[in-house]
Amino acid sequence: MSRSLQKRLTSMLGIALLISGLALALMSFVLAYNEAKEFQDDVLRQTALLAAVHDSTTDLSPVDGTGQNRLPIPVDDPESRIDVIHIPKTPRPAWLAENSTPGFYTVETGAGRLRVFLRKDPSGGTTVVTQPTDIRDEIALNSALRILAPLLLLLPAMAWFIMRIVRHELAPVKNLAGHVDAQPANLLQPIPDREVPQEIAPFVHAINRLLTRVAELMDQQRRFIADAAHELRSPLTALSIQVQNLNQPGLPEKIRERVLPLQDAIERARKLTEQLLNLARIQAGTAQKKTVDASSVSRQLIAEYLPLAEARGIDLGLDETASIMLADTGENLYLILKNALENALKYSPEGGEVTLRIAAVGNNALFEVIDNGPGIPVSELQRVGDPFYRLPGANGEGCGLGLAIAMGAAAAQGGNVSLINRQEGKGLIFRYRQNVRAGSQDEQCQKILEGKLSADKEFLFMKKKSEGENQQ
Repeated sequence: MSRSLQKRLTSMLGIALLISGLALALMSFVLAYNEAKEFQDDVLRQTALLAAVHDSTTDLSPVDGTGQNRLPIPVDDPESRIDVIHIPKTPRPAWLAENSTPGFYTVETGAGRLRVFLRKDPSGGTTVVTQPTDIRDEIALNSALRILAPLLLLLPAMAWFIMRIVRHELAPVKNLAGHVDAQPANLLQPIPDREVPQEIAPFVHAINRLLTRVAELMDQQRRFIADAAHELRSPLTALSIQVQNLNQPGLPEKIRERVLPLQDAIERARKLTEQLLNLARIQAGTAQKKTVDASSVSRQLIAEYLPLAEARGIDLGLDETASIMLADTGENLYLILKNALENALKYSPEGGEVTLRIAAVGNNALFEVIDNGPGIPVSELQRVGDPFYRLPGANGEGCGLGLAIAMGAAAAQGGNVSLINRQEGKGLIFRYRQNVRAGSQDEQCQKILEGKLSADKEFLFMKKKSEGENQQ
């Protein structure tokens, strides 16, 4: 599973921000600790000097029964807990070694850690000034917390802000993806690189070179198919006419038995050539758009295939619940429905039913060709739209281009084709959906698009069914 670059960048930037904040807090603690230590040492040194001066003029008396003398001078901070000891006037504390030299010490006592300053007096005595170290530790810790606490409180907001920045900076990449997705499959254009970040520009340029090569190959393939089909169409048409002229009533039966298969083969080749030309035209995508009446196209197709349906005993009908005007490139709608009807009639059994249904669903025009044939195996649904692909066991008719042409025409229209096996029984639903854009037609077309005009709900049935109704 691919990882999100946006989430990774946001996480890494958030972690980097948190680490920076912790490092800043640690640095603040160390600096504050050193400053507090120096300040404490200065206080102890100054207190020792004052105590020495005071001791030379005034006796210090015990105040708390501990054998220690507190300096009777004003102290700004009542919690400073500075103690002054004069040796030998007072007993040497157990934690102070006899051979201690003047200077600063940090000692462990039963009451906690003490910072000690020892000074030798000119009179031969020793002045010891002490203060607990937890005071300086508290100062350093408070200094670090003053930096770290706001950072922790602002961390969610900063994470959200970082995520917004990363999303904004990655927006051009998403826009590029949308540009590529919006391109029609038959018309590849280079990706614009005006707003592409420099880090992504080489990748975009490589993609553009690849698109150019693919477009050239596709164009060569289309030209080859179109040229080959065009070159074959005229000879096949002439050959078909010659075979038809040969198949006269007075032709011997043995020769007729050979002419008829030849005529069928030529007709299949001619149809293949026509389909190849249609496929090449659709893939080229050069036809101009025009507005067509879907109802007229559908009725035309029903009229064309009614004789074939009658010959096969198939009930062919039109279920029209909406009159729809839509933009059509060339004759794409005609080709889509034509190939769908051909397949439905080919695979429906004798006595079956084929219905062409037209409906409007929201802003979409919906066309369905419904038959009661064998349907398509689920494993083959993804492949039947490939050019020249035929279902296993299919009969000799056709060449596997019908659905490919229909799907190509649908893509050129901006619509989509889906094949659905019927749930209520045998059969297949060929469904074509296309968005209907309002506002480009005259007032009447606009009303039709909005569904304000009544729809023609007439059903067209095969000829023999109409005759049966007339007899009644």
